[in-house]
Amino acid sequence: MYFLGLETSCDETAAAVFTDELAVLSSVVASQTDLHARFGGVVPEIASRAHVRNLLPVVDEALNTAGITLRDIGCVAVHNTPGLVGALLIGVSAAKMLALGLGVPLVAVNHVHGHVFACRLAAGRDIFPCVGLVVSGGHTALFRCDTALSLTLLGGTRDDAAGEAFDKVAAVLGLGFPGGPAVEREAAGGDPAAYRFPRAFLDDGRLEFSFSGVKTAVLYACHGQDVSRATPPPPGKKRADLAASFQAAVVDVLVTKCKQALRKTGLTRLAVGGGVSANRPLRAALQAMCAKEGAELFIPPLSLCTDNAAMAALAVEKWKRGEFAPADVDAEPNWL
Repeated sequence: MYFLGLETSCDETAAAVFTDELAVLSSVVASQTDLHARFGGVVPEIASRAHVRNLLPVVDEALNTAGITLRDIGCVAVHNTPGLVGALLIGVSAAKMLALGLGVPLVAVNHVHGHVFACRLAAGRDIFPCVGLVVSGGHTALFRCDTALSLTLLGGTRDDAAGEAFDKVAAVLGLGFPGGPAVEREAAGGDPAAYRFPRAFLDDGRLEFSFSGVKTAVLYACHGQDVSRATPPPPGKKRADLAASFQAAVVDVLVTKCKQALRKTGLTRLAVGGGVSANRPLRAALQAMCAKEGAELFIPPLSLCTDNAAMAALAVEKWKRGEFAPADVDAEPNWL
Protein backbone atom coordinates (compact mmCIF):
# COMPACT_ATOMS: atom_id res chain seq x y z
CA MET A 1 0.00 0.00 0.00
CA TYR A 2 1.13 3.54 -0.76
CA PHE A 3 1.39 6.31 1.84
CA LEU A 4 1.73 10.03 1.18
CA GLY A 5 3.71 11.87 3.87
CA LEU A 6 3.71 15.65 4.40
CA GLU A 7 6.14 17.82 6.38
CA THR A 8 5.75 21.57 7.06
CA SER A 9 6.88 21.90 10.67
CA CYS A 10 9.40 24.70 10.08
CA ASP A 11 10.97 26.02 6.89
CA GLU A 12 11.12 22.92 4.66
CA THR A 13 8.11 22.01 2.53
CA ALA A 14 8.33 18.28 1.91
CA ALA A 15 6.34 15.34 0.58
CA ALA A 16 7.24 11.68 0.26
CA VAL A 17 5.70 8.47 -0.99
CA PHE A 18 6.47 5.24 0.86
CA THR A 19 4.93 1.80 1.22
CA ASP A 20 3.69 -0.28 4.12
CA GLU A 21 6.96 -2.22 3.83
CA LEU A 22 8.93 1.01 4.48
CA ALA A 23 10.21 1.38 0.94
CA VAL A 24 10.68 5.10 0.21
CA LEU A 25 9.70 5.70 -3.42
CA SER A 26 10.21 9.46 -3.43
CA SER A 27 11.23 12.25 -1.08
CA VAL A 28 10.97 15.85 -2.27
CA VAL A 29 12.01 18.88 -0.24
CA ALA A 30 11.56 22.55 -1.16
CA SER A 31 14.01 24.61 0.88
CA GLN A 32 13.26 28.12 2.08
CA THR A 33 16.85 28.98 3.05
CA ASP A 34 17.12 31.85 0.59
CA LEU A 35 13.94 33.44 1.95
CA HIS A 36 15.19 33.52 5.54
CA ALA A 37 18.93 34.06 5.05
CA ARG A 38 18.82 37.86 5.24
CA PHE A 39 17.03 37.66 8.59
CA GLY A 40 19.56 35.25 10.08
CA GLY A 41 16.83 32.81 11.07
CA VAL A 42 13.39 31.47 10.22
CA VAL A 43 10.58 34.03 10.09
CA PRO A 44 7.34 32.14 10.90
CA GLU A 45 5.02 34.26 8.73
CA ILE A 46 7.31 33.96 5.71
CA ALA A 47 7.65 30.22 6.28
CA SER A 48 3.87 29.72 6.39
CA ARG A 49 3.27 31.66 3.19
CA ALA A 50 6.01 29.72 1.41
CA HIS A 51 4.41 26.43 2.49
CA VAL A 52 1.15 27.54 0.87
CA ARG A 53 2.97 28.21 -2.41
CA ASN A 54 5.16 25.12 -2.36
CA LEU A 55 3.06 22.30 -0.96
CA LEU A 56 0.98 21.25 -3.96
CA PRO A 57 3.90 21.38 -6.43
CA VAL A 58 5.98 19.33 -3.99
CA VAL A 59 3.20 16.75 -3.65
CA ASP A 60 2.86 16.54 -7.44
CA GLU A 61 6.59 15.98 -7.82
CA ALA A 62 6.63 13.30 -5.13
CA LEU A 63 3.77 11.43 -6.82
CA ASN A 64 5.33 11.74 -10.28
CA THR A 65 8.72 10.55 -9.03
CA ALA A 66 7.08 7.54 -7.38
CA GLY A 67 5.18 6.81 -10.58
CA ILE A 68 1.73 6.87 -9.00
CA THR A 69 -1.29 9.17 -8.75
CA LEU A 70 -3.37 10.37 -5.84
CA ARG A 71 -5.88 7.62 -6.55
CA ASP A 72 -3.23 5.06 -5.58
CA ILE A 73 -2.71 6.55 -2.09
CA GLY A 74 -4.12 4.39 0.71
CA CYS A 75 -3.17 6.56 3.68
CA VAL A 76 -2.04 10.15 4.33
CA ALA A 77 0.53 10.92 7.02
CA VAL A 78 1.48 14.33 8.37
CA HIS A 79 3.78 15.77 11.01
CA ASN A 80 1.39 17.65 13.29
CA THR A 81 3.74 18.30 16.24
CA PRO A 82 6.01 19.97 17.27
CA GLY A 83 6.93 23.04 15.23
CA LEU A 84 5.84 26.51 14.22
CA VAL A 85 2.08 26.52 14.62
CA GLY A 86 1.34 28.46 11.42
CA ALA A 87 3.64 26.23 9.38
CA LEU A 88 2.20 23.05 10.89
CA LEU A 89 -1.33 24.21 10.09
CA ILE A 90 -0.57 24.28 6.37
CA GLY A 91 0.48 20.65 6.31
CA VAL A 92 -2.23 19.45 8.67
CA SER A 93 -4.97 21.25 6.72
CA ALA A 94 -3.73 19.83 3.43
CA ALA A 95 -3.45 16.32 4.87
CA LYS A 96 -6.98 16.44 6.25
CA MET A 97 -8.32 17.64 2.93
CA LEU A 98 -6.48 14.93 1.00
CA ALA A 99 -7.54 12.14 3.36
CA LEU A 100 -11.16 13.26 3.25
CA GLY A 101 -11.20 13.70 -0.50
CA LEU A 102 -9.56 10.34 -1.14
CA GLY A 103 -11.58 8.53 1.51
CA VAL A 104 -8.45 7.13 3.20
CA PRO A 105 -7.16 7.13 6.78
CA LEU A 106 -5.11 9.99 8.20
CA VAL A 107 -2.20 9.39 10.56
CA ALA A 108 -0.62 12.16 12.65
CA VAL A 109 3.08 11.78 13.41
CA ASN A 110 5.36 13.43 15.96
CA HIS A 111 8.11 15.19 14.01
CA VAL A 112 10.75 14.63 16.70
CA HIS A 113 9.97 10.91 16.95
CA GLY A 114 10.21 10.82 13.16
CA HIS A 115 13.84 11.90 13.36
CA VAL A 116 14.60 8.76 15.37
CA PHE A 117 12.62 6.65 12.91
CA ALA A 118 14.75 8.04 10.07
CA CYS A 119 17.54 5.90 11.54
CA ARG A 120 15.30 2.84 11.19
CA LEU A 121 14.57 3.74 7.58
CA ALA A 122 18.25 4.12 6.77
CA ALA A 123 19.22 0.91 8.55
CA GLY A 124 16.67 -1.16 6.66
CA ARG A 125 16.13 -3.30 9.76
CA ASP A 126 14.85 -3.06 13.30
CA ILE A 127 16.98 -0.88 15.57
CA PHE A 128 14.84 -0.96 18.70
CA PRO A 129 15.31 -0.84 21.64
CA CYS A 130 17.84 1.96 21.54
CA VAL A 131 18.82 5.33 22.96
CA GLY A 132 17.66 8.09 20.64
CA LEU A 133 19.24 11.53 20.34
CA VAL A 134 17.38 14.18 18.36
CA VAL A 135 19.58 17.22 17.78
CA SER A 136 18.33 19.99 15.53
CA GLY A 137 17.61 23.69 15.30
CA GLY A 138 14.60 23.44 17.56
CA HIS A 139 15.25 20.35 19.67
CA THR A 140 17.97 18.61 21.62
CA ALA A 141 16.64 15.60 23.53
CA LEU A 142 17.54 12.07 24.58
CA PHE A 143 15.01 9.24 24.59
CA ARG A 144 14.77 5.64 25.66
CA CYS A 145 13.17 4.07 22.58
CA ASP A 146 11.75 0.66 23.46
CA THR A 147 9.87 0.48 20.15
CA ALA A 148 9.27 2.83 17.24
CA LEU A 149 6.20 4.17 19.05
CA SER A 150 7.29 3.85 22.68
CA LEU A 151 9.68 6.70 23.43
CA THR A 152 10.43 7.93 26.95
CA LEU A 153 12.13 11.29 27.38
CA LEU A 154 15.38 10.95 29.33
CA GLY A 155 16.33 14.62 29.18
CA GLY A 156 16.36 17.69 27.00
CA THR A 157 17.74 21.20 26.71
CA ARG A 158 16.98 23.81 29.33
CA ASP A 159 17.41 26.69 26.91
CA ASP A 160 18.79 26.81 23.37
CA ALA A 161 18.83 23.73 21.18
CA ALA A 162 22.22 22.83 19.72
CA GLY A 163 21.20 23.88 16.21
CA GLU A 164 19.89 27.19 17.50
CA ALA A 165 23.26 27.83 19.17
CA PHE A 166 25.01 27.09 15.86
CA ASP A 167 22.79 29.64 14.12
CA LYS A 168 23.41 32.31 16.75
CA VAL A 169 27.17 31.76 16.82
CA ALA A 170 27.23 31.91 13.02
CA ALA A 171 25.50 35.30 13.25
CA VAL A 172 28.06 36.54 15.81
CA LEU A 173 30.90 35.45 13.53
CA GLY A 174 29.26 36.82 10.39
CA LEU A 175 29.08 33.41 8.71
CA GLY A 176 25.51 33.54 7.43
CA PHE A 177 22.49 31.25 7.64
CA PRO A 178 21.96 28.35 8.14
CA GLY A 179 24.55 28.34 10.86
CA GLY A 180 25.38 24.65 11.17
CA PRO A 181 27.06 24.14 7.79
CA ALA A 182 28.61 27.62 7.94
CA VAL A 183 30.25 27.03 11.33
CA GLU A 184 31.46 23.58 10.28
CA ARG A 185 33.13 25.00 7.16
CA GLU A 186 34.83 27.78 9.13
CA ALA A 187 35.87 25.41 11.91
CA ALA A 188 37.71 23.17 9.45
CA GLY A 189 40.52 25.74 9.34
CA GLY A 190 40.63 26.45 13.08
CA ASP A 191 42.11 25.06 16.28
CA PRO A 192 39.42 23.43 18.48
CA ALA A 193 41.63 23.92 21.55
CA ALA A 194 42.26 27.64 20.99
CA TYR A 195 39.46 28.63 23.37
CA ARG A 196 38.20 26.58 26.31
CA PHE A 197 34.49 27.26 26.10
CA PRO A 198 32.10 26.00 28.82
CA ARG A 199 30.54 22.57 28.52
CA ALA A 200 27.36 22.75 30.60
CA PHE A 201 26.41 19.65 32.62
CA LEU A 202 29.36 17.71 31.17
CA ASP A 203 30.14 16.02 34.50
CA ASP A 204 26.57 16.14 35.76
CA GLY A 205 24.76 12.81 35.85
CA ARG A 206 21.53 14.39 34.64
CA LEU A 207 20.81 13.86 30.96
CA GLU A 208 20.17 17.52 30.28
CA PHE A 209 21.67 20.11 27.96
CA SER A 210 22.30 23.85 27.98
CA PHE A 211 23.87 25.72 25.07
CA SER A 212 23.05 29.30 26.01
CA GLY A 213 26.25 29.71 28.02
CA VAL A 214 28.63 28.56 25.29
CA LYS A 215 26.90 30.87 22.83
CA THR A 216 27.42 33.84 25.16
CA ALA A 217 31.02 32.80 25.79
CA VAL A 218 31.71 32.95 22.06
CA LEU A 219 30.17 36.44 21.93
CA TYR A 220 32.45 37.75 24.68
CA ALA A 221 35.54 35.97 23.33
CA CYS A 222 34.87 37.58 19.99
CA HIS A 223 34.08 41.13 21.10
CA GLY A 224 35.04 41.53 24.74
CA GLN A 225 32.67 42.80 27.41
CA ASP A 226 31.27 45.72 25.39
CA VAL A 227 29.26 44.18 22.58
CA SER A 228 26.91 47.10 21.97
CA ARG A 229 28.70 48.16 18.78
CA ALA A 230 30.27 44.85 17.90
CA THR A 231 30.79 43.85 14.28
CA PRO A 232 31.63 40.33 13.06
CA PRO A 233 35.35 39.53 12.96
CA PRO A 234 37.06 39.44 9.57
CA PRO A 235 38.08 36.13 8.00
CA GLY A 236 41.23 34.80 9.57
CA LYS A 237 42.68 32.65 12.31
CA LYS A 238 40.68 34.14 15.16
CA ARG A 239 37.32 33.54 13.47
CA ALA A 240 38.27 30.00 12.49
CA ASP A 241 39.53 29.24 16.01
CA LEU A 242 36.32 30.59 17.56
CA ALA A 243 34.21 28.43 15.26
CA ALA A 244 36.32 25.32 15.87
CA SER A 245 36.39 25.78 19.65
CA PHE A 246 32.63 26.35 19.81
CA GLN A 247 31.94 23.29 17.67
CA ALA A 248 34.24 21.17 19.83
CA ALA A 249 32.40 22.22 22.99
CA VAL A 250 28.99 21.30 21.55
CA VAL A 251 30.25 17.98 20.21
CA ASP A 252 31.84 17.11 23.57
CA VAL A 253 28.57 17.67 25.40
CA LEU A 254 26.43 15.74 22.91
CA VAL A 255 28.77 12.76 22.82
CA THR A 256 29.23 12.65 26.60
CA LYS A 257 25.48 12.74 27.24
CA CYS A 258 24.92 9.95 24.72
CA LYS A 259 27.55 7.86 26.50
CA GLN A 260 25.89 8.53 29.84
CA ALA A 261 22.48 7.56 28.43
CA LEU A 262 23.83 4.28 27.05
CA ARG A 263 25.38 3.39 30.40
CA LYS A 264 22.32 4.40 32.44
CA THR A 265 19.85 2.46 30.30
CA GLY A 266 22.10 -0.50 29.62
CA LEU A 267 21.18 -0.32 25.94
CA THR A 268 23.74 -1.00 23.24
CA ARG A 269 22.24 0.88 20.29
CA LEU A 270 22.30 4.63 19.66
CA ALA A 271 20.13 6.31 17.02
CA VAL A 272 20.90 9.95 16.19
CA GLY A 273 18.72 12.18 14.02
CA GLY A 274 18.01 15.84 13.29
CA GLY A 275 19.81 18.46 11.26
CA VAL A 276 22.84 18.78 13.55
CA SER A 277 23.55 15.06 13.10
CA ALA A 278 24.80 16.00 9.62
CA ASN A 279 27.83 17.61 11.30
CA ARG A 280 30.86 15.52 10.34
CA PRO A 281 32.95 16.03 13.51
CA LEU A 282 29.91 15.02 15.58
CA ARG A 283 29.36 11.89 13.50
CA ALA A 284 33.02 10.93 13.83
CA ALA A 285 33.06 11.52 17.60
CA LEU A 286 29.88 9.48 18.09
CA GLN A 287 31.34 6.65 16.02
CA ALA A 288 34.50 6.63 18.12
CA MET A 289 32.55 6.73 21.39
CA CYS A 290 30.24 3.88 20.36
CA ALA A 291 33.20 1.77 19.29
CA LYS A 292 34.74 2.18 22.75
CA GLU A 293 31.43 1.50 24.50
CA GLY A 294 30.64 -1.55 22.39
CA ALA A 295 27.49 0.12 21.08
CA GLU A 296 25.99 0.15 17.60
CA LEU A 297 25.50 3.58 16.04
CA PHE A 298 22.71 4.47 13.63
CA ILE A 299 22.86 7.84 11.83
CA PRO A 300 20.90 8.36 8.60
CA PRO A 301 22.39 9.85 5.43
CA LEU A 302 22.35 13.63 5.17
CA SER A 303 19.09 13.65 3.17
CA LEU A 304 17.29 12.06 6.13
CA CYS A 305 18.97 14.19 8.82
CA THR A 306 17.39 17.50 7.88
CA ASP A 307 13.61 17.91 7.84
CA ASN A 308 11.92 15.68 5.28
CA ALA A 309 8.65 13.80 4.78
CA ALA A 310 10.15 10.33 4.37
CA MET A 311 10.55 10.06 8.13
CA ALA A 312 6.78 10.36 8.39
CA ALA A 313 6.97 6.65 7.51
CA LEU A 314 6.65 6.24 11.27
CA ALA A 315 2.97 6.41 10.32
CA VAL A 316 3.22 2.85 9.01
CA GLU A 317 3.73 1.61 12.57
CA LYS A 318 0.65 3.53 13.75
CA TRP A 319 -1.37 2.36 10.73
CA LYS A 320 -0.59 -1.27 11.59
CA ARG A 321 -2.05 -0.66 15.06
CA GLY A 322 -5.08 1.21 13.75
CA GLU A 323 -4.01 4.47 15.39
CA PHE A 324 -5.67 6.90 12.99
CA ALA A 325 -6.10 10.63 13.55
CA PRO A 326 -9.59 12.03 14.09
CA ALA A 327 -11.10 14.46 11.61
CA ASP A 328 -10.49 17.36 14.03
CA VAL A 329 -6.79 16.62 14.61
CA ASP A 330 -4.96 19.90 15.08
CA ALA A 331 -1.47 21.32 14.83
CA GLU A 332 0.32 21.17 18.18
CA PRO A 333 3.36 23.45 18.41
CA ASN A 334 4.56 21.96 21.70
CA TRP A 335 5.33 18.28 22.13
CA LEU A 336 5.57 18.00 25.93
